[in-house]
Order: sequence, then structure tokens, then C-alpha cells
Amino acid sequence: MSTSGPVAGSHPALLSVGDLRTSFSTPRGTLVAVDGVSFELARGETLGVVGESGSGKTVLARSILGLLPGARTTIEGSVRFDGDELVGASAQAMRAVRGARISMVFQDPMSSLNPVHRVGNQIAEALRVHLKVSRRVAREAAIGLLAQVGIPSPAERARAYPLQLSGGMRQRVMIAIALACGPELLLADEPTTGLDVTIQAQILDLLEDQRRLRQMAMILVTHDLGVVATRTDRVMVMYAGRVVELAPTARLFEHVRMPYTEGLLGSMPRLDEPSHTRLAAIPGRPPDLVTRPAGCAFSPRCPYATAQCHAASPPLVADPADPDHLYACWHPIAAARDLHAPRGADAR
Repeated sequence: MSTSGPVAGSHPALLSVGDLRTSFSTPRGTLVAVDGVSFELARGETLGVVGESGSGKTVLARSILGLLPGARTTIEGSVRFDGDELVGASAQAMRAVRGARISMVFQDPMSSLNPVHRVGNQIAEALRVHLKVSRRVAREAAIGLLAQVGIPSPAERARAYPLQLSGGMRQRVMIAIALACGPELLLADEPTTGLDVTIQAQILDLLEDQRRLRQMAMILVTHDLGVVATRTDRVMVMYAGRVVELAPTARLFEHVRMPYTEGLLGSMPRLDEPSHTRLAAIPGRPPDLVTRPAGCAFSPRCPYATAQCHAASPPLVADPADPDHLYACWHPIAAARDLHAPRGADAR
């Protein structure tokens, strides 16, 4: 596990998100993609945000930076970065933050990089806009950044177009652009999507090395709990736009409380199981966020659900034995197993 980051709450928060709610106006009605999310992130800390597709992870990351189309989007709540409120900030104020103090690595570098500009020029542009350096200085710095992110022959690669690079190299270029101005916070949204396992590990190692070198905070968005297991200080699990579990990484894996988190863990392949063992999938599908059902959003798929779960949505509360471990469940895992155990069974 990443242990170089600070213990949550031991330092003033760099990022403080309070009751953030992001909704979209659609022909079918209002879709609430992020629904009352609150958390804090300290300097140098890495937070993993996990959940299935449609859980609100990417919308959360884009809401923090205000990177959502404005006409049909409503963002409410608070996003305070180093004490400054970003929700409702002017376009000029956000331009001063994006790329310079908060950067983002997007899922698909092919759609994020401009195909008709050389990659070196795309890195240099960020330096010239935010740091006001000359073309020559920006070009030399771009080559240096390509070298830092592990691209061989960086001077030659700086003259290449995105289509001339492999998927792994394009993702490294995206990371170089994100790191160009020395951000204090990096948002990495599924940074290994579409890459093979070996390249995935290299990209994740690169992000962790740069985080330590630069002492920056990072939010790592992924659907894979295996990715965050050894690379984050805390994990936040999202479902249907809400936080359903939040805990220090080791404690979450040792004492999972939310049945949804248990389902995500159960769907991961295990090295100690025989080859071709079928993965345990979570039954059903995520809810329609336009017509959200009453009660706990996970209750239709939960093996421990009771009438209470279908009737009322559980609040996010602290574990009585561990104040840093939060969960939203009427019947957390240990209690749920006891509740559903056959009469007279030995509860473990």
C-alpha cells in the first residue's frame, strides 16, 4: 500500500468537497449523477474512487474541475481547493486553476490529444499559457517531461503526432501534459483503460513515482479494487452517485462493511483459485438515476436486503469501532451475515 501520504485528518485539507450534487437535464427528466458527495483530501494523499460504470466516478472528477457542459448541467454544493471555492467560480479563476494547480489525466488519450499537433507542442502549450515561458524554454521543458515519464528518445518523440505513438506512449504524453506545470492535485480518471496488464502496471508505477517526487495529492478513479489495493491511502466506494463506503485502504479490505463493496471484491480474479474459475458477478444492474427507487439504491441487488432497506435510504455513518471507516448500510456485513444465518448456525 502507498504509505507515504499523510494520515487522513492529520493536516489541513488541500481539497474539501461538501454535499456535492451534479445533475443533468434530459428528455426523460433530471438525472442526478453525483448525489451529496462529501470528502476531504490532504496534501500528498492518494484517494482511490471505485465503482461500476455509471456510479458517478468520472462525473465527480469532472465536477471538481468544472469540466462539464453548462447548458443542461447543474452543480451544487462546495468544492474548496486550498481554501478557494471552485463551484460558481468565474471562467478566469478556473483557467488559473486548471492545468496549473489541478490537472487531469483522462481515460482515452486518443480523444484527448489533438491529432494534428505534434505531442511536444501540446506539452509546451500548457507551459507557455500558465508559466509564460518562451517557445525555446517550453520546447526544452517538454522534451524533459517526456524523458521523465519514461518515453525513449524524447527529442524525437516530441516531433511525433499522436497517431504515431502506441497507446501506452500516448497515455505517458497525457501524464506529461498533466504534470507540466507542477500541479498540487492530479485527477487520474481510469488512466489504464484499454492498456495491456504490463503497460497498466508501468503507468500506475509512473503516477505513484511522480506523486512522491512532486509531493502532490492524487485522486485515482477506477472500477478495479485490485488497482487501488496497493496504490492508495484511502478508498471511496461509489454507487448510484453516492458514497457507500470510505475507509483507509488496509482497513477497507480487512473489514469490508458495505455489501456492494463485498460484491466488487468477490468479482475480482484470485491467484489462489484454479484456472478457469468463474468470477462471481453482482446480480442485476445499477439503478436508473432518473427514476431512482425508494430506499437503498443497492437493495434490489443485495443478498442481505430487508424491508427496511427497500423503504429508507441509509445515511453514511462511522463504524462504532473505527471512526475513520464510514459506510451507508442498514445491515453492515458482519451484522447482515448474522441476520441471515440459519437459526442455531455458528456465526463466524
